[in-house]
Amino acid sequence: MQHVPVALDRCIALLAPAIERAIAEKKSAYVIDATLGLAGHTSELLSRYPELTVIGLDRDLAAIEIARTRTAQFGSRIIIVHAVYSEIAEVLASLNIEAVDGILFDLGVSSMQLDVADRGFAYSQDAPLDMRMDQSQGISAYEVLMTYDRNTLIRILRNFGDEKFAPRIVDRIIDARTAGTLNSTKVLADIVKESIPAPARRTGGNPAKRTFQALRIEVNQELEILTRAIPAALSVLTISGRLVVMSYQSLEDKIVKSAIATVCKSGTPLGLPIDLPNSAAKYRLLIAGSESASNEEMIDNSRAQSMRLRAVERLAA
Repeated sequence: MQHVPVALDRCIALLAPAIERAIAEKKSAYVIDATLGLAGHTSELLSRYPELTVIGLDRDLAAIEIARTRTAQFGSRIIIVHAVYSEIAEVLASLNIEAVDGILFDLGVSSMQLDVADRGFAYSQDAPLDMRMDQSQGISAYEVLMTYDRNTLIRILRNFGDEKFAPRIVDRIIDARTAGTLNSTKVLADIVKESIPAPARRTGGNPAKRTFQALRIEVNQELEILTRAIPAALSVLTISGRLVVMSYQSLEDKIVKSAIATVCKSGTPLGLPIDLPNSAAKYRLLIAGSESASNEEMIDNSRAQSMRLRAVERLAA
């Protein structure tokens, strides 16, 4: 399975000063890969820094098994934990680690989840309506579609997919579930296509994209978890530690941007020449706004096309 990590060199460059400072001062460093996936970023970090230990989190047991094999050469320098990234503080407490020098988030659905047809993430392949990142628990997309009421389904498609034809799509979904024919990703993709007027289907790519994104977010509670995860991650950074986040759609990026802006804001009233005691910002932006992938990477790696990169450094406790 080919895996091309997004913004690999740029992410490592952003984390490097914190890792190198920790190694110089303590002879060792800790980084959390909050979205381990197939371990592309983690493998490169461990290869470049022999004194580094990575704690890799993932909610996907299938990804964990692949990552475990791919990182076996690093021995005890890789600690893999089956966990959701909002549980960062609890994971560190269980490992008796107080703080870490860097944290990396690579949000959204992984390339492996998209590529394995029976996971149900891809509208281009026929598969069961699953979409769970952790197939060991939680409700599937099929259960959402079969049990949620009309108004709730419309809200999900509108809020998480920005789907303006949500009522038409949901009405057809309800017709299909009543008839007992709502049983695969292909059926759902066809329902979406049939629900959207032909002129609106001519732009914006596959019309099912928005509906599939919305269902995936609902099934995995992605935005709710992310809202808890970023503050949790910031809280466990050591002084001079760095947080790097890649997001792939505006709802994710808005949460990340807001959480970072909050901690990078001084509490001193505007107009004063210096910060008041205990009012200075405890974090600073490493990137003014956000960055996208390079044009070359967007051409080589389609997943990089919508990526937005943000990063922050901890200044004080």
